[in-house]
Amino acid sequence: MAKITAFFLLLCIIFFSSCYNTFALYEDQVGLMDWHQQYIGKVKKAVFQTQKAGRKRVVVSTEENAIAALDLRHGEIFWRQILGVNDAIDEIDIALGKYVVTLSSGGSVLRAWNLPDGQMIWESFLLGSKPSRSLLLTPTNFGANKDNVILVYSNGCLHAVSGIDGDILWKKDLAQNGMDIQHLVHPEESDTMYTLGIGDTSQFEAYVINVRNGEVLKHSNMEFPGGFSGDLLLPTSDKAVVLDSSGSTLVSISFVGGEIKFQKFQISDLQGYSGVAVLLPSKLAGMVAVKIDRSLLFAKVKAEGTLEVVDTVPGVEAVSDSLTFADGQTAFGLIQQDGGKIQLTVKSSNDWKSHFLKEIIEVDQQRGLVHKIFINNYVRTDRTYGFRALIVMEDHSLLLLQQGAVVWNREDALASIIDVTTSELPVQKDGVSVAKVEHNLFEWLKGHLLKLKATLMIATPDDVAAVLQIRLQSAEKSKMTRDHNGFRKLLIVLTRAGKLFALHTGDGRIVWSRLLTTFRKSGTCESPRGLKLYQWQVPHHHALDENPSVLVVGTCGHNSDASGILSFVDAYKGEELNYLAPTRSIAQVIPLPFTDSTEQRLHLIIDAEGYGHLYPRTPEAVDIFQKELGNIYWYSVDINNNLLKGHVVKKTCKEEIADDGYCFESSDLWSVVFPSDSEKIIVTSTRILSEVVHTQAKVNADQDVLYKYISKNVLFLATVTPKAMGNIGSVTPDDSWLYVYLVDTITGRVLLRMSHHGCQGPVHAVFSENWVVYHYFNLRAHRYEMSVVEIYDQSRADNKDVLKLVLGKHNLSAPVSSYARPEVMTKSQSYFFSHSVKAVAVTSTAKGITSKQLLIGTIGDQVLALDKRFLDPRRTLNPTQAEKEEGIIPLTDTLPIMPQAYVTHALKVEGLRSIITIPAKLESTTLVFAHGVDLFFTRLAPSKTYDSLTDDFNYALLLLTIVALVIAIFVTWIWSEKKELQEKWR
Repeated sequence: MAKITAFFLLLCIIFFSSCYNTFALYEDQVGLMDWHQQYIGKVKKAVFQTQKAGRKRVVVSTEENAIAALDLRHGEIFWRQILGVNDAIDEIDIALGKYVVTLSSGGSVLRAWNLPDGQMIWESFLLGSKPSRSLLLTPTNFGANKDNVILVYSNGCLHAVSGIDGDILWKKDLAQNGMDIQHLVHPEESDTMYTLGIGDTSQFEAYVINVRNGEVLKHSNMEFPGGFSGDLLLPTSDKAVVLDSSGSTLVSISFVGGEIKFQKFQISDLQGYSGVAVLLPSKLAGMVAVKIDRSLLFAKVKAEGTLEVVDTVPGVEAVSDSLTFADGQTAFGLIQQDGGKIQLTVKSSNDWKSHFLKEIIEVDQQRGLVHKIFINNYVRTDRTYGFRALIVMEDHSLLLLQQGAVVWNREDALASIIDVTTSELPVQKDGVSVAKVEHNLFEWLKGHLLKLKATLMIATPDDVAAVLQIRLQSAEKSKMTRDHNGFRKLLIVLTRAGKLFALHTGDGRIVWSRLLTTFRKSGTCESPRGLKLYQWQVPHHHALDENPSVLVVGTCGHNSDASGILSFVDAYKGEELNYLAPTRSIAQVIPLPFTDSTEQRLHLIIDAEGYGHLYPRTPEAVDIFQKELGNIYWYSVDINNNLLKGHVVKKTCKEEIADDGYCFESSDLWSVVFPSDSEKIIVTSTRILSEVVHTQAKVNADQDVLYKYISKNVLFLATVTPKAMGNIGSVTPDDSWLYVYLVDTITGRVLLRMSHHGCQGPVHAVFSENWVVYHYFNLRAHRYEMSVVEIYDQSRADNKDVLKLVLGKHNLSAPVSSYARPEVMTKSQSYFFSHSVKAVAVTSTAKGITSKQLLIGTIGDQVLALDKRFLDPRRTLNPTQAEKEEGIIPLTDTLPIMPQAYVTHALKVEGLRSIITIPAKLESTTLVFAHGVDLFFTRLAPSKTYDSLTDDFNYALLLLTIVALVIAIFVTWIWSEKKELQEKWR
């Protein structure tokens, strides 16, 4: 009986264990520890498709080279295509009612996409004789029994392309010296078309061309005295309007039948005041819009070519193109804005005094000004016409306005993230009710009972759906307080629009956003741009009443001597605490390892002239900095001049250039000049300053000890021969060399120089602890390669005796000077890698104990996790048993890629640009954030979660198993006692 009971108990244990493993499905965990968000970027052009029954959509092209079809009801993406970085979209339109036609790459590539699903139908390559502006014309009506032709002017040539299959029907070279074709005009029901442009000598050019065969029927030109400025506008199919070179006269040009006629109109005569005018590029039917100061002048173009002012509207931010609807009626929209209030007016092009719509809508002031507007009409239930407006804001967001309200909005500024930093969430304060932040007991039990049913495979589909919903909506995951594992944080991201966002790592939601005042276009800063984010104030536990803050650094232009911008932002609330108007230039920002009494971190900002400016500007900060004045070193890399230099901060600036005592002079310590005729710098990489190294010693399989050369002052630098600066394959292997250097930035010593013959960039590198991994292309093997270099400190080679360590006779505690000549040893190895790479990063943990993984952003916009052991330079073909026990993998020429190693699963981070890793408090776990056009966040455990239970651990099953075991033991004990008693009575 005891054997039967034991066998039954064993079966129970096996059953429960197998059930638990079956429940731990990979699909159940997708979305629990990660999130993925899709964006498109700032919209450049939009075309509505609402005529046919079915889904109403708008097709857009963006600055991130994306083409997308958006749902007009909710703003969701129906489909999306992301083109290459160098494949900028020039024009977009809808042809034949079923194709989305795009012209990109400077007019070199014409594509047609299926409107319902976004699949590419055909692609044509348009070659020409010289670069030119790109124009696309999709005629709506060629007459009966005519071919559906798409007309394209690009690269100095006019092309007629079949809208059915993309074949080029004919091509006409119109390239002339200085000829700038600006418009293609095709009158309805006509076999002829016009190409209009301006020549070098300020003469108007017009070609009359046969659409069917490309024959030039007539070429006319006429010179205008004084010349033109700006672009031509085409208010009607037979008249153009342009400004003269002074900007004070409007010129009306008639070109009917190729006969050119000029008419001049002084703006002062039209409106009664003078001033420099700008023609808006909006395509208005029979009208032109002229911007003078803050007012917009609307002038109607009459049949005889004269101009008549119909109105002057102040404070107009944007004007749409004309929209034709209902028996030839035309309308256009204009936006006036006052703070957070937007006035949308839709006017008739035929009758200025009447308007179809006028309404005021409230919007968030943090979105800034309106940049663009696109309008569309729809039929109301009472059979009258209504209008909707798609507007693009200053912060790159996209809004749909309809019936006096914002129907939906998209935060597409997140498609252009420049830099990322993190901030801890606030500590949960005492006295907060647990019921407000945690599930109550009933919900907890209900959730675990549902999990138990799923584990025992008796759950209904509704129960399984409820389990997934409970997991995805876990309050623990999205709380606005810190957790003991350090999983919940704020991701502070800076976008190209100058807007700052705080994203919650739990679910990716936007906690706050702020369009920074200093990063908005103004009279003092015409072209502001963000550069970098730095942690400014990080309060510790003794100062929890203070909120952390970040420093946002930018410039007022792209030149090296452009004025700098500084902004200080509260990381919890998003409030701009302070900002500094455009000041001295910013060449480099050096975060110093010192903080003042308020936990503000000291920063040294280097300007273009090499002077250092200390922040924060307080006497305490100066006192702290003065004590370390002789120990502040920095380096600069001048890629244009092939120069690497080291600097040291010496003393305060002279009185004539002093900055109230916060300016410091620096001097050059050393320089490395690379010969321009043999080497060109292409990339540099350094260790992350906050990286933690657990141990310096590394024990080999033969019990030998190697000491890692740990220094935050080592720079990795890669150069190539000048011929190898082009694209892959642009040079022969014999003429291509890749050189890599490890340089000590304190002394300028070159610790390592390696060469790779027959190799070429681009090079992507990551530096961690004492090793660097870099990726490049091998022209001889026609494959990508990854190389690893590990550097060890030989000056501590004597510290291998345990007795010396015990007796304290080692030199591990001896002071180390960066000026001492290091005795280093390097180990290196190269491997083939089958993918092109966009970005490389390495995992980081709180104590540096966990094994490292390389995070590789592939050309397919996915993130691959590769164990650092595969890039161990000590790998051999036949490792010994001791080496196998150490974890050394047998040598292969190619690095393996396993489908399970993709961190992004089946998802893509379109337009992937960077991968950021953040250590959690839990040593086994690192947080990963990848961004491009899309955003992706997840948690990784390179050595598995050896120090915690998983989030979906089934406590109910564990409790049930323990209860079952206790019962089984009790029953077995009773049976055993009875059996023993029966045996004694025998």
